[in-house]
Amino acid sequence: MDDHQHGKDDRADAGDRGDDTDGVLAEVGPRLRRIRKERGATLAGLSEATGISVSTLSRLESGLRRPSLELLLPIARAHQVPLDELVGAPPVGDPRVRAKPVVMGGRTHWPLTRQPGGLQAYKVLQPQGREEPDPRTHEGYEWLYVLSGRLRLVLGEHDVILGPGEAAEFDTRVPHWFGSTGEGPAEFLSLFGPQGERMHVRARPKRK
Repeated sequence: MDDHQHGKDDRADAGDRGDDTDGVLAEVGPRLRRIRKERGATLAGLSEATGISVSTLSRLESGLRRPSLELLLPIARAHQVPLDELVGAPPVGDPRVRAKPVVMGGRTHWPLTRQPGGLQAYKVLQPQGREEPDPRTHEGYEWLYVLSGRLRLVLGEHDVILGPGEAAEFDTRVPHWFGSTGEGPAEFLSLFGPQGERMHVRARPKRK
């Protein structure tokens, strides 16, 4: 193959790579809008959290502004997501199985267990929003642990706010409801035993 042919092939490869990059960048805007809405955030709220103007955020989401690291990094920090989730980069060389999130009742659930039956574990994102408590009952036992944000829990006659590092456990046959405090999104872990299975703590430190 002569040098002239090599030059054409190199330009073709570069063109293919450019097309791939343009395709990835074109998907960033809709992904930014989807993630923001899943978290119940407004453009004004995100602007306040990131220092990026509302007009710039709007142009990013509509595809009229080309995304850059300077813009995407503060957005990723505000949403508490890895940067590759914003750009849709596929995992490379990672042998771990990545659970697909499931949206139920406005919340996004990431399953952390794969075996059927027994205790089920989830990481849950509760979006910001104004909600009216609607306590319900069902069989089972649940344990909640707040990772970030604040979560409102209505349990029987109790109405409490859980913050980061706080946990609650309860029999789900007691009327209960949990949701947004209206102050922002919250992330928490949920362990649920559909047949009343409970989490057992061992090697608990002795009280002094």
